[in-house]
Amino acid sequence: MDQLAIHGGPKTKTTPFKSGNRFGEEEMKELIEALNQNTLFYHFGKKVNQFLHNFNEMHGVKYSVATSSGTAAIHVALGAAGITVGDEVITSPITDQGTVIGILYQNAIPVFADLDPYSFNLDPLSIEKKITSKTKAILVVHLAGNPCDMDSIIEIAIKHKLKVIEDCAQSYLTRYKGRLVGTIGDYGCFSTNDFKHISTGDGGIVTINSGNQDDYHRTHAFADKNYQRLDDHVSRDINFLAPNYRMTELQGAVGIAQLKKLNWICETRNQYGELLGEALGAIKGVHPMAVSNEDFCTYWFYMFRLDKEVIKCTNEQFSVALAAEGIPNQAGYIPKVLYEQPMFQNKQAYLNSSFPFSLSSQDYHKGLCPVAEEILDTAIRINLSEFYERKDLEEIIAAIVKVANFYS
Repeated sequence: MDQLAIHGGPKTKTTPFKSGNRFGEEEMKELIEALNQNTLFYHFGKKVNQFLHNFNEMHGVKYSVATSSGTAAIHVALGAAGITVGDEVITSPITDQGTVIGILYQNAIPVFADLDPYSFNLDPLSIEKKITSKTKAILVVHLAGNPCDMDSIIEIAIKHKLKVIEDCAQSYLTRYKGRLVGTIGDYGCFSTNDFKHISTGDGGIVTINSGNQDDYHRTHAFADKNYQRLDDHVSRDINFLAPNYRMTELQGAVGIAQLKKLNWICETRNQYGELLGEALGAIKGVHPMAVSNEDFCTYWFYMFRLDKEVIKCTNEQFSVALAAEGIPNQAGYIPKVLYEQPMFQNKQAYLNSSFPFSLSSQDYHKGLCPVAEEILDTAIRINLSEFYERKDLEEIIAAIVKVANFYS
């Protein structure tokens, strides 16, 4: 058995990972054109509108709205869906806090359902158990480019008359049984921050999947202080509160160029993720990500779990050993499930206030979602990049095999 690098043995990977430039002449050309418009405001320029037009064509949707971030996109969808004070929204406990910020901004209550142990996505059975008379929406998170069980979730939503909002920040061009995620629920929310498949620095998109023009107008207005700017006449009649989440022409310009690369990015990540999954499935004590054969995962990252009955170390110890082999990684995905964060434990969304938590008896105790907690205690997250070479993937696999064999 090879000696681990942390014990003085040779490192598995001694050469840098292959990298590349995300931005180039295509983005520069679009940015120069945006600047030459002499306006960077989306309503007067052409770049944001062109970005959305291209995005809509790619996804086969009629309407979408640009926002300043993915977090903003989720808030816009919630606001357009009519989520309001005291409503409950069911979502995942393993996600970025951006998923729940919009719920709390609407003074609604996040309710956390448990997850499937190996897909890391919402368990429909747990969702249904969490529904009460106050439940108004399900906010699904397609984690790491792996689609949720949307047939079951939509069935539950129809049965209980709930809105479905898809958080697609990590799942560009992910397909669930042939359908692109973000086009299945009532709204789909995407992020274009610098840590996603494509980047405009920051930004987001909301798809309006009803195809209804009134829904589109309401969503568009909610991202722009409730101003009505969809035609030559701008209405400033403000009927209810809405934030300012506008995308700039600079973001839209970069987005136009980035979209042209998206198919290649997602196809490459899918190939690398599938290669990892196949190899890891043969390693004793390692559980690869569960991705259905009917689906197309675009692997924003790759996460696998350790079988504690076989691997006799913590995921933190495994992570340290793997890093010493030259493979960047982290134990788990987020440090702890969202409901264990101080904001939920102290029930304080706003400084010096318990509102809106005071409207609900919702409890956020440890053990609320035991599967999700166990996932974070046993998971290892591996970075992926479309710029990697096949050799990089082979060395990742070799390092995981080496560390797993040592601790078995």
